[in-house]
Amino acid sequence: MENQVTHAASNAGHAGVIETDAVIVGAGPVGLFQVFELGLLEIKAHIIDSLAYPGGQCIELYPDKPIYDIPAVPVCTGKELTDNLMKQIEPFGATFHLGQEVTTVEKQDDGRFFVATSKGTQFLTKTIFIAGGVGSFQPRTLKVEGLDKYEGSQVHYRVRNPAQFAGKNIIVIGGGDSALDWALNFCAGNEDGSANKAESVILVHRRDGFRAAPASVAKMKELCDNYEMQFIVGQVTDIDEGDEVLKGVKVTGGDGVTRVVPCDQVLVFFGLSPKLGPIAEWGLALERKQIVVDTEKFETSTPGIFAVGDVNTYPGKKKLILSGFHEAALAAFAAAPYIFPEKRIHLQYTTTSPKLHKVLGVETPVFD
Repeated sequence: MENQVTHAASNAGHAGVIETDAVIVGAGPVGLFQVFELGLLEIKAHIIDSLAYPGGQCIELYPDKPIYDIPAVPVCTGKELTDNLMKQIEPFGATFHLGQEVTTVEKQDDGRFFVATSKGTQFLTKTIFIAGGVGSFQPRTLKVEGLDKYEGSQVHYRVRNPAQFAGKNIIVIGGGDSALDWALNFCAGNEDGSANKAESVILVHRRDGFRAAPASVAKMKELCDNYEMQFIVGQVTDIDEGDEVLKGVKVTGGDGVTRVVPCDQVLVFFGLSPKLGPIAEWGLALERKQIVVDTEKFETSTPGIFAVGDVNTYPGKKKLILSGFHEAALAAFAAAPYIFPEKRIHLQYTTTSPKLHKVLGVETPVFD
């Protein structure tokens, strides 16, 4: 790790730096659970994420979609999982630094790491835990000349506020779950009325086949049959604009004919492209843009830096949230000697340990 993670001569010159035991990069489910596992060992953590909110992929990609493979939780949404993890880590007082990404990692002579973010936040930390999922997400954009100037006003790659589309004439472009889900959502509005119901919805996809759930496709076709929405096979090749406003898009069908489709708002769902980002420049051993770790400590090629969750790779790796939870537990125990070099760490159980009960802020049960 000698190229980007450099060895600084001293700690001098880092005014206003935050000194801490652990910095976690990534506030997705595995990063949040890393806070918990470190907290049980009385290790305080600061957590950094490029998104403006915790939750990672669960919030960014499927906040309302069901997850069925969290142990002892038959079903929960991405938002529910995030909310429960946030509640679980409350006793440990982790500090969040959101809307920023790590830009600098420098190894110090005393063994610690100097870490700086895109917003100028600086740390001196004994350990680093990379829990960045598959990296930061960038939407795959619609490549049509002149479209980019309407991004954020009339062209959207994510739905931040569904209410802004109520009563609008909407074009949804894409053939995956997100495209179908939002098209159906804006056709139906809320279950208790029509709060987010659009004036009209047109779905545009380059072919008649879909990558979405069959039930969603069937519902879409039913709505089209009932003239409650419209589906057009074709690709957007140009825009129709006037008075500095997007008035519609031009769709070229399989027959080669281009038609102008009027609209107020355009929603594009071509998926999100994961990018490892600055982590790729840290000099860690990588394999196919993933960080190589061992399966004993989940430590990277640089001692003191660990990687957990989808960002890492090792023989037999499975990209499951529950696997990331397991990795976070072992990484926490492996990090403890860096933080408490003179302390022997014993495995204790939250069910029976008075010490852990104190850390968690709960009473130790008394059994007759």
